[in-house]
Amino acid sequence: MKKVVKIEGLHCPNCARNLQNELSKINGVENLEVDVVKATISFESKNTQKSLENIIKLTKKLEPDVKIIDDSVQNKSNKGLVIDIVTLIVGLALSVVCLTVSMSPVIFWIIFVTSALLFGYKTYIKAFRLLVKGVVNENLLLTISVVGAAILGEYMESLMVIALYSIGKIFEGLAVTKSRNSIQKLTNLQPEYAVVLKDEKEVKCDPKEVSIGSILIVKPGERVAIDGKIILGTATLDTQSLTGESLPQSVALGDEVLSGSIVLDGVLQIETTCLAEGSTVARIMNLIEHASEKKSKTETVISKITRWYTLGVIICACITFGIVWAVTNNINTAVYRGLIFLVVSCPCAFAISVPLTYFSGIGNASRHGVLVKGSNYLDALSKLDIVAFDKTGTITTGMFVVEKIKVINKSYSKEDILWLASLGEQNSIHPLAKSIVAENKKELVSVKSVKEVAGKGIYFSFEKDKYFVGRKSANNKETVVELFKNDEKIGEIYLVDKIKDTSKTACEKLKKLGIKTVLLSGDNAETVNKVSKEVEISEAFGEMLPQDKFDWIKTEKEKLKQMIGYVGDGINDSPSLMLADVGISMGINGSPASIEASDVVLVDDNPEKIISAIKISKKTGKIVWQNIILSALIKFAFLALGAVGITGMLSAVFADVGVTVLAILNSMRALIYSPTKKK
Repeated sequence: MKKVVKIEGLHCPNCARNLQNELSKINGVENLEVDVVKATISFESKNTQKSLENIIKLTKKLEPDVKIIDDSVQNKSNKGLVIDIVTLIVGLALSVVCLTVSMSPVIFWIIFVTSALLFGYKTYIKAFRLLVKGVVNENLLLTISVVGAAILGEYMESLMVIALYSIGKIFEGLAVTKSRNSIQKLTNLQPEYAVVLKDEKEVKCDPKEVSIGSILIVKPGERVAIDGKIILGTATLDTQSLTGESLPQSVALGDEVLSGSIVLDGVLQIETTCLAEGSTVARIMNLIEHASEKKSKTETVISKITRWYTLGVIICACITFGIVWAVTNNINTAVYRGLIFLVVSCPCAFAISVPLTYFSGIGNASRHGVLVKGSNYLDALSKLDIVAFDKTGTITTGMFVVEKIKVINKSYSKEDILWLASLGEQNSIHPLAKSIVAENKKELVSVKSVKEVAGKGIYFSFEKDKYFVGRKSANNKETVVELFKNDEKIGEIYLVDKIKDTSKTACEKLKKLGIKTVLLSGDNAETVNKVSKEVEISEAFGEMLPQDKFDWIKTEKEKLKQMIGYVGDGINDSPSLMLADVGISMGINGSPASIEASDVVLVDDNPEKIISAIKISKKTGKIVWQNIILSALIKFAFLALGAVGITGMLSAVFADVGVTVLAILNSMRALIYSPTKKK
């Protein structure tokens, strides 16, 4: 059984990883993950209560400031960060007194030790507790450096090592909190209640208790609780949290509205079209819960390296100590330079910046209406060579519109043909029938002897004449509805699947990024070629079964060795979505199966959002490598300078903490980057 609990007071990705490693060793606990951005611990266990007790016990021992909350309420408190800042300020004040004012040795040592404890008591406790369990990490490096420098009489360096490290941790906490708040905005989409109209009375209830076909009342300032269709009222909706679009959307009678939208003005009556668990906001919430489970290759490599990194650093520091002692014959100098090596080599910049950058990138994509299920998929988006599209519901809306009306009996006008056809279609639930009725502008009246024949059409009587609206002749190339009066064909109505306004723009922008576009569809070749020319897709293949699409992707991957993305919305697209390097599904009209099978979800079904996702992906990747290269270069430079005695420990501290802070600030660029901004 899977269990998810909230955690408070954990802001360090590196600490989260260390905690995860230790908690995973608990008997009976499987698939445990500590997510620092969502502030959760998730795990599987046959006895969840007992396992949770063990997790709480060990967490309290390893991370005393971390509190586990066994409920579904997200704690937004930053109390821990505030305490850290206050403690830091008091420690700095005592340090200034200690290092600048003349005093007796006893008072000096009291103030000095108090300052060092205020700066790093958490670090020392963690170092000791993890060391007892056989784990060495940067906490031990810092503790050794602080104690070592104090023993050598380098009091300023000793305090500055831990003070600047604490400042870096505060910056880290603020950065993680910012990323966490970005994702938290999405979780706030979930309405706490729904107002349902029952017996002409407004009743407030839990959205999970609302059945399909219920009437919701939504007033200004309230969120739509469940997807539905407007049956009364007009309003302006704020859908920015869902789609990333800043402009409000005007809606009226008959329009579909998504859960999570905020009504800005007007009062709406909405007939629900699904249950709460199947609504848009519930599906988004489910995706967010799994957004960080899969890590990128870069993040995984860094994570694996840092497990052994600290032990390697201690060994190298000992080697440095031995070489310097042998060359200088001065043990104090040798110890001092060995300590410099420890300080500079702290892995914080790598361990913090890489996951933080990916968290920021995923959070940024979410704000722009793109849900990415893991940092590995965010990575893969930047490497796509080909994007293959399904047609219906992806390039097109999946909703038919009347393209033209052909009059065969000249006694009738086009309006007459449409009206007569609508008389028969008005009670049908067939998508083509609904499209014809929606196009008609004249008032409809009742007809008699209505008989619907599945796969054929509708027979009905009107003013002593017998009519048939449907399909009698074979025409597989076009979508045509024929109208017969007393067995004489009097007109034809041609319908087309409307192409999305953003499809052509999306394909044009993909080409500018050097990405090839392909259309794969089950429709007839003539229709597919027509659509592909209209949206300017490079290649098009029609009359393809789901297996054919799957085989095409498999063949292209093996033959070209290129990264392929597939965009679809239906159950039949699920195999292709899973096989593609990046599967991209539609969030509104996409089937649950396709959303589950995909790696990326476009919340508002807008294919142009693929470009935003790719741009965010490329920017995130650049920032990750900037941080890795910058951190490595600065650290290697100061290691060399420290080893030969050119720089002291104070410079080493600034180098380590400085590069960590720079990496954190650089990581935040992935969160604020705008993929739609023109350069």
